[in-house]
Amino acid sequence: MKKNEFLSELLQKGVSPVQAVHVCGEKLASAGFRRIGYEEAWKLEKGGRYYVQHHDTTLFAFTVGGGCVPGAENKNNKAPWLRIAAAHTDFPCLRIKPSADVAADGYARVNVEVYGGAILNTWMDRPLGAAGRVAVRSEDPFAPRMMEFVSEKSLMTIPNLAIHMNRDVNKGIELNRQTEMLPIAGLSDGGREQTDFFLTYLAEELGVEKEEILDFELTVYCREEPEYVGLHGEFISSPRLDNLTSCAALVSALTDATRTDGVSLIALFDHEEIGSRSKQGAGSILLHDMLLRILRCLGREASADCDLYQGMFLSVDVAHGLHPNYAGKMDLTNKPVLGGGVCIKEASSQSYATDCEAVAIIQQICEQKKIPYQKFVNRSDLQGGGTLGAIASALLPMRTVDIGVPLLAMHSAREMMGSADQAALKALAEAFFSFD
Repeated sequence: MKKNEFLSELLQKGVSPVQAVHVCGEKLASAGFRRIGYEEAWKLEKGGRYYVQHHDTTLFAFTVGGGCVPGAENKNNKAPWLRIAAAHTDFPCLRIKPSADVAADGYARVNVEVYGGAILNTWMDRPLGAAGRVAVRSEDPFAPRMMEFVSEKSLMTIPNLAIHMNRDVNKGIELNRQTEMLPIAGLSDGGREQTDFFLTYLAEELGVEKEEILDFELTVYCREEPEYVGLHGEFISSPRLDNLTSCAALVSALTDATRTDGVSLIALFDHEEIGSRSKQGAGSILLHDMLLRILRCLGREASADCDLYQGMFLSVDVAHGLHPNYAGKMDLTNKPVLGGGVCIKEASSQSYATDCEAVAIIQQICEQKKIPYQKFVNRSDLQGGGTLGAIASALLPMRTVDIGVPLLAMHSAREMMGSADQAALKALAEAFFSFD
């Protein structure tokens, strides 16, 4: 892939939330953002650019405009002084369990569990790797040594059962998550070690003793490369489009934004695919606490309530595009297509956290900047998914809009998007952070 360079890099390197945050952090640092620790005392400066990595899998980045002084009023009291956009770093996948070795019948398999709402059959017959972080023994029990890990080769695969042994496979077969989704990682015969083969491999790759490894958080990921697809490259086919498209757009938008007043912040949360209710998820108090800390450091305690209430929040996650083979699954009058621009997602149930005033703001930004957009609403007889926006906005009393690029094959091991839509999403996020 040559277009959408940062998206391409993130899709290829962001093979677990740990690596996604690492790549985004490098991009921010190269753009002049300074890393600060949440456990440290902050001294924020006007014009400053900062980022925070939280438990390795969640990232916040923000800019402090020149007007960020105690008691300063907005130049335009209608424009949100505090602007936030959030996405998530995780994706549906398989996660490796502790004591992962399953050696039987001549094969070495790895014990895994399903993470999030994965389409299981799409993980069959693909080259799979492992990535994440590993906790290694240290002298201080409260400070284990944390090591990143990414396999440099395809480690495993989950083979389908031949049609001759499963004649009804094309009628649809439910896969058992415990017995039929175990990846094969090698052979296990009399000449090979029967136990701890995965831990032994991991220790060798990290250059540590096997006994030093205390625990790990490892994602099984699809190692296939992103590619442009279509007669004219109209589409991108890739693993992890949900939701690294949004992470790439927000990081690029924040680094390129030109607003000179107020605070602009992006939050890239972990654990959206399993409900967001964790210490690094959007369902925690973390974002609210982060905003109050920033305002406090800027001496704006007295106006913090007003700043929060007047703020605006973009929840940026992928949307469903119309599938031409299943057109009946789409709403009767709202039918977004790949390549048609950013989707504004609406739901009266507030599974998408949107109201008409906030939608109107985004529409006017798109129209002024000539950014293509379309709207997505679920069919009335189908329950759609949710986003972190509905969860996070319950803790923040500000206008919220759910947006994102439309996809086909959402939650597949390999998903599909319109190649032009990424530029539209980035342009919208950058305009949101740039209007004074």
